[in-house]
Amino acid sequence: MFKEFRAFIARGNVLDLAVAVIIGAAFGKIVTSLTEDVLMPIIGKIFGGLDFSSYFIQLGPIPATYQGSPTDYAALKKAGVPLLGYGEFVTQFVNFVIIAFIIFLIVRTVNRATGLLERQKAEAAAAVPAPEAAEVALLREIRDELKARPRV
Repeated sequence: MFKEFRAFIARGNVLDLAVAVIIGAAFGKIVTSLTEDVLMPIIGKIFGGLDFSSYFIQLGPIPATYQGSPTDYAALKKAGVPLLGYGEFVTQFVNFVIIAFIIFLIVRTVNRATGLLERQKAEAAAAVPAPEAAEVALLREIRDELKARPRV
């Protein structure tokens, strides 16, 4: 079983996937920081607040034992108050759109580069004349022989 596992891990696809997951996790943190620290404060400022991720609608009563602020989303959530946290949803949606757009740009660039290579190969193949068919070469020899014979 260990031998099979080692063969499975050594396959190129598994290693490529592992590298992609690690890079993806690091990339996700960068995009999260970009969204939370740069974009969402700007969007929040436009819509009237700086901390957009704390926008919510309270769906139930606050417990009598709750001591925190009634506008603190994290504390209310921790206290078990039912909340509709649309600000956090919008933040996560913006994260998703940014990641999807960047992946689109990467795939588009790779596709264009691959297409460019394929076009260059096709142009190189078109530049080299195709070899003459054997029948055509034989007919050409027969024609040349007939021309070279003296006419009677």
